[in-house]
Amino acid sequence: MREVQKQRLHAIVEGRVQGVGFRHFVLEQAAALDLTGWVRNTWRGQVEVVAEGDRSALEQLLQALRHGPRMAYVTTVLPEWSEASGEFTGFKVAS
Repeated sequence: MREVQKQRLHAIVEGRVQGVGFRHFVLEQAAALDLTGWVRNTWRGQVEVVAEGDRSALEQLLQALRHGPRMAYVTTVLPEWSEASGEFTGFKVAS
């Protein structure tokens, strides 16, 4: 059995994504998918996400980011993929 290569997803989420519980939403999604990394608001009004884990779980997170929580209105998600660094031990809201 071969080991699954961990991946990193870096995503910028644009739209009405601040002040609507988006970071908490991402925190819950990441926990359910067993991902590590962080989420934060940007000064430009976006939400930035860095997550590491299995590619299939990251794909599920990406789908969730495209919809967001109920009060959000997502217009764009800009994903970038790379190899995981393994630097995270959990998932948190960063400042």
